[in-house]
Amino acid sequence: MAESAVTFLVEKLSSLLAKEVNLLGGVRSEVAAARDELERIKAFLRAADASEDEDEEIKVWVKQVREVAYDAEDILDEFLYRFGAHQRPGFYGYLIKMARTIQTLKARRRVASQLASIKTRVSSISDGHQRYAQILSRLEQGSSSSGSAGNNTLFELRNDARLLEEAQLVGMEQRKQKLKGYLFDEASSLRVVAVVGMGGLGKTTLVNQVYKDSEVKKHFQHHVWITLSQSFKLEELLKKIIQQLFDSIRQSQPQGAQSNDSHELKEIIRDFLRERRFLVVLDDVWEVQSWDALKHAFPEHNCEGSRLLLTTRNTKVSSTSTREFKGDSYHLEPLSEEESWSLFCEKTFQGNPCPSHLETIFGDILKRCEGLPLGIVAISGVLSSKDINKIEEWNMVYSNLGAELEGNVRRILSLSFNDLPYYLKSCFLYLSLFPEDSTFHSYYIVRLWIAEGFVQEIKGRTLEEVGESYFNELLNRSLVQLARENSDKDWNRFKIHDLVREIVLAKAEDQNFAAIVNAKNPRMPEKVRRLSMCTPLENSQGDYNFSRLRSLLFFPLEDDSASSFSMSAFFNGGLRLLKVLNCQNFPNLERFPEGITKLYNLRFLSLEGTEVASVPPSIGKLRNLETLDVSETRVEELPVEILKLRRLRHIIVYRSFFSRFNKFVGFKAPPGIETLTSLQTLTIINASPGGVDLIGSLGMLKQLRKLWIQELGAEHGAALCSSIQKLSCLRELWMETREEDEVLDLHNISSPALQCLQGLYMHGCLEVLPNWVSQLSSLVILELRWSKLEVDPLETLQALPNLAVLTFQKAYGGEALCFKAGGFQMLKELAFFSLGKLRLVTIEKGALPRLEELFFEDCKLLEQVPSGLEFLTNLKKLGFVNMADELVIENRDDYVASIFIGKNKNNAYYQYDGEWI
Repeated sequence: MAESAVTFLVEKLSSLLAKEVNLLGGVRSEVAAARDELERIKAFLRAADASEDEDEEIKVWVKQVREVAYDAEDILDEFLYRFGAHQRPGFYGYLIKMARTIQTLKARRRVASQLASIKTRVSSISDGHQRYAQILSRLEQGSSSSGSAGNNTLFELRNDARLLEEAQLVGMEQRKQKLKGYLFDEASSLRVVAVVGMGGLGKTTLVNQVYKDSEVKKHFQHHVWITLSQSFKLEELLKKIIQQLFDSIRQSQPQGAQSNDSHELKEIIRDFLRERRFLVVLDDVWEVQSWDALKHAFPEHNCEGSRLLLTTRNTKVSSTSTREFKGDSYHLEPLSEEESWSLFCEKTFQGNPCPSHLETIFGDILKRCEGLPLGIVAISGVLSSKDINKIEEWNMVYSNLGAELEGNVRRILSLSFNDLPYYLKSCFLYLSLFPEDSTFHSYYIVRLWIAEGFVQEIKGRTLEEVGESYFNELLNRSLVQLARENSDKDWNRFKIHDLVREIVLAKAEDQNFAAIVNAKNPRMPEKVRRLSMCTPLENSQGDYNFSRLRSLLFFPLEDDSASSFSMSAFFNGGLRLLKVLNCQNFPNLERFPEGITKLYNLRFLSLEGTEVASVPPSIGKLRNLETLDVSETRVEELPVEILKLRRLRHIIVYRSFFSRFNKFVGFKAPPGIETLTSLQTLTIINASPGGVDLIGSLGMLKQLRKLWIQELGAEHGAALCSSIQKLSCLRELWMETREEDEVLDLHNISSPALQCLQGLYMHGCLEVLPNWVSQLSSLVILELRWSKLEVDPLETLQALPNLAVLTFQKAYGGEALCFKAGGFQMLKELAFFSLGKLRLVTIEKGALPRLEELFFEDCKLLEQVPSGLEFLTNLKKLGFVNMADELVIENRDDYVASIFIGKNKNNAYYQYDGEWI
């Protein structure tokens, strides 16, 4: 983490030197000197970070570097706050500038002195550590030599995992048989089978059981097991493979086997394995680069059904390797609740049932393990020594679960974190701020990272796109997990495993990176840069100083304390450097806190889910604000002062009413909204107050990715088409008219302008589907509401190559719909609501091959299920709600696993009477 902190600071100093020319008068040389000194020690930090847990001397040194980087960042941010916040244009600004000249000179001297002190501290750390060269040499040896203490520890951990007995992991036999099936299939060419999942799931244990299986031993002539370290030397691994191969046939190794030429070593391996059936296990492949380095050592053809069996935490490794060698990925899932309970009892009570008086606390502890075998076995080992008659001992273990994870469990789960590049470490540590069992959207997390400055600028890509790639990398590395999937990927919810969270939170607190204050841990940290408050401030313990805070996130829990949450105390503690303020669902918050408008450095502000009714004109003081989220509040208008916030990237203002179909109330935008040219998100803007001029001006917002507009009328048609035509970056477009019968004229748009569009929601009278819709090659979601189409639209839509979700609601007035053979190749979800004249739906063989869900509601004239359902081999759910009593459903078991038949309750949102049959 020191590398991350220093690199972040060096980039900030460099940016400051390049951009803030006027502000840096008098302190430029000090800024440059501090930057150069930090740059000199940066080379040591990556190796040092990786080894700080193994070497106490290094750990102390890394902490010193980290603290000086933090202090330097504080000085810089304080400097920018003092000299940036008070810059004003015009004559009034000139008078203020003159009045502050003396103060400014004194302040600059103070800042210069502080930066000089930072340089001295860095020099002292550097000069005082005479063993830099030896440390770096030792660390490099440790990262490349399998004989080093550090790597020996890692190999011991891998071997410990391999030595777990089969009986320790329940459910092993079923997983084992499935994996063997991949090895024994009929493919004659070399195939890859990749077992992928987070650390601690038992990947190595499972593969080891398969590797030792008698049938597997008999099926393959030659067997090799190689464990990769995070940093390995290719030539050494290749030599180990050669040694195992020649030892297996009891022959001496050929000439060249001790060469340090990797190409020569690979050729020896290929020559040996050609025309033989072999199984090679590559255990713990961390990166695609590791796979690329090894893959050409094995012959792809003339190898009689040979297999490469990989274990990895990285989904990129599994997808790349199996794609290149036409293999299979086996995603190892956590144990089920039943399997977890069985394993827990086996290890804790030696196979006996759990005593009834311990079942509740036993279940709570088990829940925290979330099916992770490594965690279950480790905690079981602790509990097995506890007195079953002293429940307080069990409660103590639950309360101190993080401490109980010390040792191998913590090390194994920490490996994934230590392997992260520096720019991802801060991003991942940030997730520790979210309470236990929290889930989150990726776009929300990315905006927080951007506000903190964690996301690097890359030419040709927006910060959001770079941040999304960061998030996906954490997902690929199994550090972030999908918690709930949605057809609209933006609404997918994610989480981190509870045990991983415990470890990351401990690391974040130890490094003064972040902390959570809650009922379980009420002590306020002395030095903290990011704070998550899950309990009222008055319930916390210890003194507090918020002058260093960059992020403040409130998470009021649903208990008696929520009503006593107060925000005012925080604004008395000096939040001037705050960048992120998250007040989602803050209880009893009815007025916009005026103290917020004094936070000049604020980048991200969310008041989502509060009772705030208006945004004050003083919002214009927040010149650095990038995200303003007042969704699900009572705000319906933004003041004209919002136009001063030229760095705004996301404006989210709406209130939703959950009914049968979502209804929204948007906001009235001030004239001139088009001057906020950095906007990427604008939801939900009301078209009526600004009229045609407002809609016509939206075309100037060239960076828009997401645009939601409501209250449209026929008079807006030409202006709307003109603006949309200019928004070539749009990913999501949502449009709704004032009334159902209002015409939504969208015909004067050419499709090339919308080639990036992935979500299209058209709520209004179209009468005829616009021609350009059929050319939206990137479109994933299409929702048509109130369209009143008379011509079957399916022929127009069937060739869309990426369409996955299609919804009709009062959108079609015809009697029949036919899905032609070969159409809708990627569609997974299809829904029809309130098609009052629909009588017949036909599905031809070859249509909708990937359809998983089919839903009908209020289609009263439909008296039989669609013909051709038997062709939908992937159909999982079929639903009928508020349909005709005469609807006949025959032979249902022939084409779908489950059918829902019921009635909508009170026209409500997802509240149905009925049953799955």
